[in-house]
Amino acid sequence: MKKIISILTATRAEYGLLKPIISKLNKVEEFDVRIVATGAHLSPEFGLTYQEIEKDGFVIDEKIEILLSSDTPSSISKSMGLAMISFADYFEKLNPDLLIVLGDRYETLAVATTAMNQRIPIAHLYGGETTEGAIDESIRHAITKLSYLHFTSTNEYRNRVIQLGEHPERVYNVGAIGIENILNEKFLQKEELENELNMSLSKPYAVVTFHPVTLENNSSEKQIESLLEVCKEYKNIDFIFTKANADAEGRVINQFIDRYARENENIFAYTSLGMKRYLSALKHCKVVVGNSSSGLLEAPSFGIPTVNIGDRQKGRLQAGSVINCEPTQGSIHQALDLALSDKFAQEAKKTINPYGEGDTSNKVVEVIKEYVIKNKIDLKKKFYDCEVG
Repeated sequence: MKKIISILTATRAEYGLLKPIISKLNKVEEFDVRIVATGAHLSPEFGLTYQEIEKDGFVIDEKIEILLSSDTPSSISKSMGLAMISFADYFEKLNPDLLIVLGDRYETLAVATTAMNQRIPIAHLYGGETTEGAIDESIRHAITKLSYLHFTSTNEYRNRVIQLGEHPERVYNVGAIGIENILNEKFLQKEELENELNMSLSKPYAVVTFHPVTLENNSSEKQIESLLEVCKEYKNIDFIFTKANADAEGRVINQFIDRYARENENIFAYTSLGMKRYLSALKHCKVVVGNSSSGLLEAPSFGIPTVNIGDRQKGRLQAGSVINCEPTQGSIHQALDLALSDKFAQEAKKTINPYGEGDTSNKVVEVIKEYVIKNKIDLKKKFYDCEVG
């Protein structure tokens, strides 16, 4: 009997990171890999991005609807409840030997909790990181405690997972998959990208992604408006916006982006670019702007500046090409001016990315083979106490 490996994906960004792991797990003869798509993947409002998975040639084992057409904290909790109910049935039917999850989203916490109740071992990518401005911070650490195998992107983050009581033997620093994608992806040429985006790239441009800061109350409207007001002032630069996630207040942000895109010739809005188009857009852009983790993880590998706005990524390890600023017009303007200066652009080109060297998926797959094929998983975890001194 083959070992069933279940892989959860709920967003476009998450799938882009999981893709090389899925590809390599599919080549392991002893594994039966099952992809389960949920959340924003299945929403027309967020681009029906499950189609990207199928376009890559992967079969989706199950599509599980959990998303409500609202982005209030109450609706997020209800979506989590739907996820637990739906995935309880799915896991009872499938009974996988391992569940692989990535990141720190609310859907992931709900699914991981359900898997724990059904005694399904969990492998978690990217614990130990800190994002002090987002509820993701608590979710990430909670998923760590629900999980058995841990894959982190730096040694510092590995130490944090161990600090949470996970035994060092089950915690592996594998680097960031985003770096691997950059090294292995065949990027679109600028002319190809123009055709894909249906816009001219003759002017310098910025790639912008701005998500809600979920530990702040009702701040999204003011912050996205400040950012958009700054963008419209730079008439000599185009701003390519990819829309926000299905988080609380995400729809508020997307409504503002759409309005400014209609009213300003230098602002362009896309629901989702997909990994290939997104990374290709980064390769040819002048600067990355917003509060997405990609500005800290992927952008430095291209040697381009990042303007990181507000507290959403506060606490995360950063390269020298990242400029932090407050979510106000004055602060964003000042940071953008610095990022676009010739001097800073030259410095950014020499940046060393602190998130690894790009052999992540092979490391992950080898560890999973070791534990799953050889039946080395024992869910009776002991709390690992770090020495205090």
